[in-house]
Amino acid sequence: MTQASPLPGKIRNEAELEDLLTTPSQELIEFAGRLSGTLAILGVGGKMGPTLAIRAKRAIDAAGSDVQMVAISRFSNPETRRWLDDRGVNTIAADLLDQDSYANLPDARSVIYLVGTKFGTGQNPSLTWAVNTVAPTYAMQRYAQSEFVALSTGNVYAFTPSASGGSQEKDSLQPVGEYANAAVGRERIFDHFSRRNGTPVAMIRLNYATDLRYGVIIDLACKVANRQPVDLSQGYFNCIWQGDANDLILRALDFAESPPRPINITSLETFAVREVACLLYTSDAADEHRDVG
Repeated sequence: MTQASPLPGKIRNEAELEDLLTTPSQELIEFAGRLSGTLAILGVGGKMGPTLAIRAKRAIDAAGSDVQMVAISRFSNPETRRWLDDRGVNTIAADLLDQDSYANLPDARSVIYLVGTKFGTGQNPSLTWAVNTVAPTYAMQRYAQSEFVALSTGNVYAFTPSASGGSQEKDSLQPVGEYANAAVGRERIFDHFSRRNGTPVAMIRLNYATDLRYGVIIDLACKVANRQPVDLSQGYFNCIWQGDANDLILRALDFAESPPRPINITSLETFAVREVACLLYTSDAADEHRDVG
């Protein structure tokens, strides 16, 4: 499930970047017009959550919908909450690893579930497992009568030959490493409660979102700019512009089913690390030449 949106030739500052990331597609606006009740976004404080929430609000406003939206997170970074509040998003601070906190959350017809952790798994694997399995247990119990889009990852699949284009939804799950196994655990929790309670779920296996502040292309660009070696042991990757990913994640509510329906969201094209790094180097060298000239 992919979408390509036109991008400008240059993004001059973070304000332009955030406007681009939060501008809904016409398809999303039309989708928002069909929504009803309350839309709850759980775990909105991560990398993708804030721009996803604003994109959803702008789509709801553009559609003239009366849907209520609430963005929920621990908000360990208070600036994230202020950024959302300043843009008219209704926010609630809650620890989604605390079962008691769910009693104070509003009912919702639709839930976008973004809770998860990856970084720091090597230092504290038990926290990774708790966030990825305990939190969805509480969420699926609290919102058993809702429809879900739940974020997962392409890491649940095994490695595939580069020429294959990547894993398909029908492929078996063969996770490699602690985080990937915890991600499969998260999927199993959603599957269990979906089957038990009939809760519709669209399981989004994302691979990988990027904007101009993070992502695999930015990691490569930083290495090229700093003249650092680029590791080619993992020679290929798929990725998707974060704005497109957020648009598709929201619209995936249309595909929620019980048992959960897995949906891969990424690029159709597989990129070679060497080729991307060389393109970045060429571009960087050209910029240096223009600066000297």
